[in-house]
Order: sequence, then structure tokens, then C-alpha cells
Amino acid sequence: MFKGPFDTSIVKRSINKKLVEINLVNIRDFGIGRHKMVDDTPYGGGKGMVLRVDVLSSAISNSKLNLKKGEKVVLLTPSGKKYDQKKAIEYSKLKHLVLVCGHYEGIDERVSKFVDEKISIGDFILTGGEIPAMLITDSVVRLLTGSLKKGVVENESFSPLLEHPQYTKPQTFKNLAVPKILLSGDHKKIEEWRKKESLKITLKERPDLLKKAK
Repeated sequence: MFKGPFDTSIVKRSINKKLVEINLVNIRDFGIGRHKMVDDTPYGGGKGMVLRVDVLSSAISNSKLNLKKGEKVVLLTPSGKKYDQKKAIEYSKLKHLVLVCGHYEGIDERVSKFVDEKISIGDFILTGGEIPAMLITDSVVRLLTGSLKKGVVENESFSPLLEHPQYTKPQTFKNLAVPKILLSGDHKKIEEWRKKESLKITLKERPDLLKKAK
């Protein structure tokens, strides 16, 4: 599942540049018994299977580097705090990030005692935590110094407002023209226009972000 997303684009280039190292841990390697069981039926009854606390505890312990403040273990779960750009920036400053992917019906609640934080990527349900792990990895890796050209990250959406509109050729398409200010060559006025448009879009689409802006 992880091979495709991690073997392309910015993530792959960052790995090749040795800006980041990504290790995939198969929890079945820590499974119980001859069949390497990682889950079991829930106490109290119910449908589905629940990931075992002993299996995940072993996998987490094996993955930790004990870097203290430079390391964080994160459980991906619907009950976690919602992920955002601020959290991505926080994670990008860590030396080591361990992402624990939930799956099946759920995870034994006691696993929360062996993680530092619980994170959700939104108010919807997925089959497992693999896709959220890919999403978080991509958003963090692109923030590492050297992953992108200088100045790109600072002007993106959620920094803290939504980004201004972008245009390219053709100059006119089906009576839709590029704003004249962008063709003026006046970089000061262009920058002012972009800031104003950024504010307008944020006010219309995501007014909640304005509370975070200076």
C-alpha cells in the first residue's frame, strides 16, 4: 500500500536526498502464536475484530528510538485531535515520528497509554489508518528544509490564510481573462493584490482561519 505514494514525487526525492528515512513496520511481525495473530474478538460482544494491546505495544516499543522530546508516537484514530497545517509544522521539527495505523473494528483502548498523541484526519471513517499515515507523511516531508524550493512553503494555503488565485496561459479563455494587475509588471501592486485576494477567499470559504491570522 505504501510503496506507490512513497516511491514518487517529493517524498521519493527527499528520501534520495537523505532528508528523511521512512521505515514500514508490519505489526504481524509481533503477532501472537504460530499464526501471528494481531487481533481478536471484542470483550462484551459485537461485530468485527479489535487490534490487540500486547501486539501494538511490542511494535511501538520496537519502533521507538528513545529521543525523548525529539520523538513522538501518534495513534491514528477517529477520536483523535483533527490534523492541520500547524500540526504538520510541529511534526516536521521532530527527529522521529511513529505513526500507528488503526484497522478492523478498532484498537484496544489500552493502546492509548503507549502513545503520546491521538490524531484524526477528519470526521469520516476509513478502512484503516494507512491512508492517513501517507497523508501525514507527505504533509510533513514537504516541510523539511531542502524538499521544496525556498519560499514555496511560506506562500501556500493555511500559512495561515488560503492562497491567492493563480493564473497561467492562455491570457483569455472563453471570455475569461487574467486579471490585468498580474500583467502590469508592478510587483508591489501584484503583491498587494494577492494579499487582498487571499483575505477575500479566506473570508468567503474559511472565515475560521482569520482568527489565526495576524
